[in-house]
Amino acid sequence: MGQLVQGNNKVGTARGIYLGLRQQIASGVYAPGASLPSSRALAEELGVSRTTVTTAFEQLISEGYVLVRQGARPVVNDNMAGDDGEVPHKASTATPGLSAYAERTMTLPQSHLPARPGLRYDFRYGDVSPDDFPKLAWRKALTSAVLTRRERLGYGDPAGSEALRQALQGYLWRARGINCDYRQIVVVNGSQQALDLCARALVNPGDRVVVEEPCYAMARNVFTTIGAEPLPVACDGDGIDTTRLPQPGQHRVAFVTPSHQFPLGGVLSAGRRRELVDWAESGNAYILEDDYDGEYRYDVRPIAPLYLSGRGRVIYIGTVSKTLSPTLRLGYMVLPPGLVEPFTRIKQLVDRQAPTFEQDALAALIESGAYERHVRKMRRLNGERRQAFLDVMHEVFGARVEIVGTSAGLHVVVWFNGLKTSDEARLAEAALLAGIGIYPVSRLYSAAAERPAGFVFGYATMPVQNIPQGVRLLGRVLAV
Repeated sequence: MGQLVQGNNKVGTARGIYLGLRQQIASGVYAPGASLPSSRALAEELGVSRTTVTTAFEQLISEGYVLVRQGARPVVNDNMAGDDGEVPHKASTATPGLSAYAERTMTLPQSHLPARPGLRYDFRYGDVSPDDFPKLAWRKALTSAVLTRRERLGYGDPAGSEALRQALQGYLWRARGINCDYRQIVVVNGSQQALDLCARALVNPGDRVVVEEPCYAMARNVFTTIGAEPLPVACDGDGIDTTRLPQPGQHRVAFVTPSHQFPLGGVLSAGRRRELVDWAESGNAYILEDDYDGEYRYDVRPIAPLYLSGRGRVIYIGTVSKTLSPTLRLGYMVLPPGLVEPFTRIKQLVDRQAPTFEQDALAALIESGAYERHVRKMRRLNGERRQAFLDVMHEVFGARVEIVGTSAGLHVVVWFNGLKTSDEARLAEAALLAGIGIYPVSRLYSAAAERPAGFVFGYATMPVQNIPQGVRLLGRVLAV
């Protein structure tokens, strides 16, 4: 419950409680029809007698703010909506002075996709199906972590628990071919925090950074908000176009998704990998490699991380958001040895550490082999979803669409031939009215340009059998 102090009317008095509740009713904290705390509960919470609270309630009842029924908690009168009475000392609505960081943040468009609960067919990307989460295995591992006797409950190593970093060291060698010392690994609250740490540690206001075009918008925004200047470099089927890189030495970092470019799905070719690393080495820059869905490859062999040929210029970023769930907020970085201490110190200032019990649970899953069994299961299931999506898209739309990024990941981009970027909002709205969520690709570009209408289709959130139904319905909607 909100604070019940009104000027000199202290909360411990009947009048102070009356005025505090009246203000909360007027401001909508307690909406019309909402139940108020019982007089007994409120008296215990505020440390006053029940008689004091009852006196305040009686005043509210007499003025019509509150209604009472026998045996039930008091509720706010439905007729009180928007009535602020004569409540003194209303909070000012003036915006306080914000930092330059906050001001820059407020100028950016919202990066996250809107929540659309209950949508029949939602081709949202970035999420995974709640039905896929290994509930029993995770509960067992988390329960074990909580019940394990510890010498103390306190802050741990800001770089992450030693058990998890050692487990990740082995996993990264088996799954991605990365051979590193576990002390090079820093556990973070998802890949977004990894990007934030990179921005804090490597970039100053006014610096320039290279980002892909199109790009994961939350990455570009991280650099914008600290006052850096992102330079978008176009991507094609072979990833970022290294012929368009600026002169070495002018940019501090380059953010790339080389194994499955987000969102277009291109794989950075061997020649471009070499050219990108040459560029970073000659310009004393770092490459931020976001391997956000490296576990999901279907028709081709796994693509080696850029880190392996990075000559110490690559920071590798991984996550369990696509294999387990984004809700866990667990990711990791593999850092060049010279960056470990500064990143760890910054991490400690930002949030001290990632949650201990969740780290221990993930370590147990990896060490037992349960995590990799789950990843293999998810690769098969999402491969089925992907194939179902591709088959029905070709059936329904045929040559009217071009689909890119199909060999890996949990999403594709579909270009609609004959339609323009300016049509995307209209098509998305028509689909939404029919109960279908589709998401324009133009929001991932830094600037408007003439392109075919395109949408990012995620397929990891729906049961396999629902995907054909959703695409066929979409075909009927877009044919209107």
